[in-house]
Amino acid sequence: MIVDYQLLTTEVILLSRRVGGFIREQRQVFQFSYVEEKGLHDLVSYVDRQAEQMLIEGLQALLPESGFIAEESGTKPGNKYCWIVDPLDGTTNFVHGVPVFAISIALQYLDQTVVGLVYEINLDECFYAFQGGKAMLNGVEISVSKAASLDKSLLATGFPYYDFTRLKPYMGLFAELVETSRGMRRLGSAAVDLAYVACGRFEAFYEYGLHPWDVAAGAFIVTQAGGRLSDFNGGKEVVFGKEILATNGLVHDEFLVRTAKYFGK
Repeated sequence: MIVDYQLLTTEVILLSRRVGGFIREQRQVFQFSYVEEKGLHDLVSYVDRQAEQMLIEGLQALLPESGFIAEESGTKPGNKYCWIVDPLDGTTNFVHGVPVFAISIALQYLDQTVVGLVYEINLDECFYAFQGGKAMLNGVEISVSKAASLDKSLLATGFPYYDFTRLKPYMGLFAELVETSRGMRRLGSAAVDLAYVACGRFEAFYEYGLHPWDVAAGAFIVTQAGGRLSDFNGGKEVVFGKEILATNGLVHDEFLVRTAKYFGK
């Protein structure tokens, strides 16, 4: 089966905007009583579940027999293609009415990402890329920033909410970066953080305790925008490795020197 990734991406954009419209509408009537806790500080609601079902049905129609790795539905084996889906990255923000949350969709072929999309619903910003193409934001090409040092960089991170085993070194690194950068931001959505690295708003993003659906799409968009990815020790596995460092490439080595102090093996 030969797949036209550009045409497929166009269809995924349309699907994500339709589902994003549903999420936006539900936010207007959402109440705390709808929230469930599926784990420590790990929230979910009917909005996540319905949005995911809409996405899976739509994606399945685009690529019949494809598999899925989805946050709420788990893993469904398929053919050589596998969708990695987060219907609402930033659920805690959504629940509390903080306007930073997104749909994240990646497509892998034989374990290699070939399509990535992050749709930030509140600003109606759709970041996407496909194999052989450029990274885009609402139809306009984007690229990582040109800042060449951490002292000229704005950085993003996320704080652990269930795995606190590495919290002490994590906070040590955080304190050092506060002192050596233009500032630190914590938006509450790894997918959006990665998209912002891709378009040059952030020079770097790092976090641990992540899942494939948090990072697969955004990581691919970063690479297509000219950025660089690794784990905290320079390793290449980031989608399934539970930690990620995504940068504009120019500050990556300097950043790894910092992480080695706290997470070096």
